[in-house]
Amino acid sequence: MVTCLKKTTVLLKGYNFLFFGMLAMFIPFLPVYLQSAGLNTSEIGLIIALGGIVTVIAQPLWGMISDKLKTVRKILLILVAMTAVFGYFLYQVDSFLLLVLLAMFVYFFLMPLDPLTESLTFTTTETNGISYGSVRTYGSLGYAVLSLVIGYLTDWFGMGVIGLSFVVIGIICFAIVWNIPDVPASSAPVTLSSLKQVLTNKEMILFLVLIFISSIPARMNDTFLGIHITTLGGANNLVGIAFFISGASEIVVFALSYMWLKQGKELQLITAAIFFYALRFFLTGFIDDPKMIVMLQVLQMLTFPVYYTAAIQYLYRIMPREWRSTGQTVLALLFFGVSGIISSYIGGIMYNDFGGTTFYYVIAVISFIAAIYGTVLVLRSRKTA
Repeated sequence: MVTCLKKTTVLLKGYNFLFFGMLAMFIPFLPVYLQSAGLNTSEIGLIIALGGIVTVIAQPLWGMISDKLKTVRKILLILVAMTAVFGYFLYQVDSFLLLVLLAMFVYFFLMPLDPLTESLTFTTTETNGISYGSVRTYGSLGYAVLSLVIGYLTDWFGMGVIGLSFVVIGIICFAIVWNIPDVPASSAPVTLSSLKQVLTNKEMILFLVLIFISSIPARMNDTFLGIHITTLGGANNLVGIAFFISGASEIVVFALSYMWLKQGKELQLITAAIFFYALRFFLTGFIDDPKMIVMLQVLQMLTFPVYYTAAIQYLYRIMPREWRSTGQTVLALLFFGVSGIISSYIGGIMYNDFGGTTFYYVIAVISFIAAIYGTVLVLRSRKTA
């Protein structure tokens, strides 16, 4: 029994490491690859925005299929296999139409792996009395390490090596998932009644407005940071190092969240993180040395992990228990879906027409406006307390 549990834990940690490594090969490096294939930033933004639309459709679709079949593992096996196939071909072509088509297939199969992986990890750890954080940390580590490795590999062997990496990591992931015990789909479905209750909660609406405004510049940076580094003359390995520093800094903050994430202080933490986002984007626009911009990514520890962890805890505090699952779905959809679509498309046009410096100054201003709004919400919460 103990040996079996230990084996499952090791397999789960290994899968989290490699799956988030696959995300690292796709999210930071797809824009860089599209740029190397001759696309301008408007076209790149359009492709990533279309990918966001596909993600918004695909995640709930595969979630419903998983619920219907009462299995997570079998769906993961299908998605991992198809991601490896289409991921390989994506990084072997340079035709615009083929790039769009293959990128949409990767979005359709890769992005739904995220919530299903979280479901597998959370359910398995909860059932076996294992610390969820101790397993999930390997995901952040995998994202950081693979960002670094792929950055150097693309410099040495060309961008096509990412396609081969998708195949290798996909095969290993498939073998690991094959040996992990299955769990039933655990996420509660979003119903129209629960969605109505969430969207008629005044505190929730004010909070979602804050998340929406602040997430757009954050997602613009996620999409165009790699392009900005290479545009300034940086090599692909610098893109990898940037996302390695970013991912590694998150690990420390997530691990110590029990020390700084205090009940009732969530809005203050979110607002502080948005102020640091504004500072980070202003400095990115001001600095023209790609190596200095890479070092600047250490500020990630004061932005995303603080922002998103506090946001989830705040949502859980203001929403009744029976509406929390729906509220978290809306939050994730807003941050990773809707804002991603808008930020990719508009961001691509902005970067193409005005250049990187103006692009980063504009998103710094948007973040600052969001931080001011957050400050207003903090003051309002103190008056109503």
